[in-house]
Amino acid sequence: MIQGSVFAKDKAGNDLVYTVVRGEPAHLLGYDVQSKALVLDKELPKADGAWDLAQSSDGTLYAPGANGSLFAHTPGTQEVRDLGIALEGETYLWSLTPGLDGEVFGATYPGCRVFRYHPKDGFSDLGKGALVEKENYVRSLAFYPKTGMLYAGVGSQAHLIEINPKTGEKRELLPEKFRGYEFVYGLEIVPGKDGNDRLFALITNGSITLVYNLKTGEFEQEIAGMDMRAIAGAASGDAVYYTAKSELRRFDPAKEESTARVLGESVGTANAFQISESGKVMFLTSGANLYSYDPATDSLEKTKLQIPGQPIPIHSLLTAPDGKIWSGGYLAGGNATFDPATGIHTFLPGLDQTEGMSVLGDQIFFGIYPKGKFYVFDTKGDWKPKEGNPRFLGQLEGQSRSFAHVSIPERKLLVFGMIPEYGKLGGAMATYDLEKDELKFFESPIAKQSIAALAYAGDYVLGGTTISGGLGKAPETKEAVLFGWDPESGEKLFETVPVPGASALTGFIQGPDGNIWGMGDGTLFIFDPREKKVLSTTKLYDFPPFKSHIWRSAFLVLHPDGNIYGTDWEKLFRLNPETKEVTQLAKDAALLVMGKDGTLYFKRGTELWSYRP
Repeated sequence: MIQGSVFAKDKAGNDLVYTVVRGEPAHLLGYDVQSKALVLDKELPKADGAWDLAQSSDGTLYAPGANGSLFAHTPGTQEVRDLGIALEGETYLWSLTPGLDGEVFGATYPGCRVFRYHPKDGFSDLGKGALVEKENYVRSLAFYPKTGMLYAGVGSQAHLIEINPKTGEKRELLPEKFRGYEFVYGLEIVPGKDGNDRLFALITNGSITLVYNLKTGEFEQEIAGMDMRAIAGAASGDAVYYTAKSELRRFDPAKEESTARVLGESVGTANAFQISESGKVMFLTSGANLYSYDPATDSLEKTKLQIPGQPIPIHSLLTAPDGKIWSGGYLAGGNATFDPATGIHTFLPGLDQTEGMSVLGDQIFFGIYPKGKFYVFDTKGDWKPKEGNPRFLGQLEGQSRSFAHVSIPERKLLVFGMIPEYGKLGGAMATYDLEKDELKFFESPIAKQSIAALAYAGDYVLGGTTISGGLGKAPETKEAVLFGWDPESGEKLFETVPVPGASALTGFIQGPDGNIWGMGDGTLFIFDPREKKVLSTTKLYDFPPFKSHIWRSAFLVLHPDGNIYGTDWEKLFRLNPETKEVTQLAKDAALLVMGKDGTLYFKRGTELWSYRP
């Protein structure tokens, strides 16, 4: 998966295109535009990706690094330099944009800040704090050289802020009717005739691009479906090039976008554009295709760049009916299987990021991010996503992720718990009826909380919540709740607090005594599902203080040897059910499933590990 991309020139004037391939670590790649040869392949230490690249006016290429750091590279060389942390406390850098005289600006998370970097001056906090109070993301940036103004897109409640970099003065531009949207996710500036240059601003959870005239100060258009990873405007001011619905299109920005002409079909989504002095248009797509469009001949040429693949982290695990261990990848998506009987690994592309998996009969169910999607794979057939196996079941607007799954074979029913979209609180519930082939959704059973764990309690579903919602929204409740839920009616049956003050309840299993065992911030609780009461709580280990969010934490397995095994807070441990004594077995461990022979499987970053008790 390639992310941030940009066309650049080296000191000799050669045209290059740069991109970042996601992985652990991510790699900065550079290609010669003429020969298509790979001329740079350097890892970005500790970084797993980069959403943007920018070349400053002095020729330096900048890339976001790990933990809020910034990398610099001089095109034509083989050196990548780590410049250090941009702003203390900011752990992620999103967008970069060049300013004047060698400066570059960057957007940060979680403090909703903007920094300036110059080789002589170092880093500075442009807005002297959050651009918008109580928001976490500055997601996009664009600089307008004619006025020296900087534009910033904010989320997860959308704002469009104009900033004077010299004075720090800020002004909100986003029309009121869009301020309930999630993000101003992308910003691009294109030239227009007679000084009518325009700012294009993508508003998410509507995929609407607003066109703002920088000369008149008016919003002129609302465009649906425009890809805004990159667009480009001709210097003449009468043409904007962009992609939408996998088509290359062009229109005059002074006219309605509905007048756009399709220049090429099935090209994909553009990551970066360049228009040469001769008017030839180059663009790189997210599928690593480098295109060249010549307006003079109306011709389009394509070259597939060879992207060196990198390993990505395991994000979910499952033991399938045939004993294979399934995994899902972060952030690029895709799935893979490991067969313990043969030692063979198989990569299965086609799905986005898998948050949770579950089994019912011969079928595997997937909760997919983004947009709260559900798929089912019939294991009796071949993995052919383009032919409908796995098959799309449905999705719920306003919901994003489904980590919590419980399979109820006797009812031929699956139940899913969800996390809402960015900037929202309240996770929905969903059921899938195997016989009816019906996916149904129900509103959140606990107001302003999301679903972190599920278990079947004999005649109802037992759920555990997290106080967190979607990213960019602070919790408005103080402690997680245990609740009973009727999967037929969607009715909440009861609720209780098993671990006072816990931010999330996770790791539900049926314990050796037939009760439901689970964890709340390092504390074990045992719940009698028949009497509907908490029998005991035992603190097992210290748990870190709550930071931005918590969706998953503990994973527990009852082993045939009589012990409970678990992972939580980056460790693998054994729990004696009688004495409640905990023994740490390994560090750097997360997720946990048990194979058919009792072998335990967990992940360490990109690697699948096993432990045999």
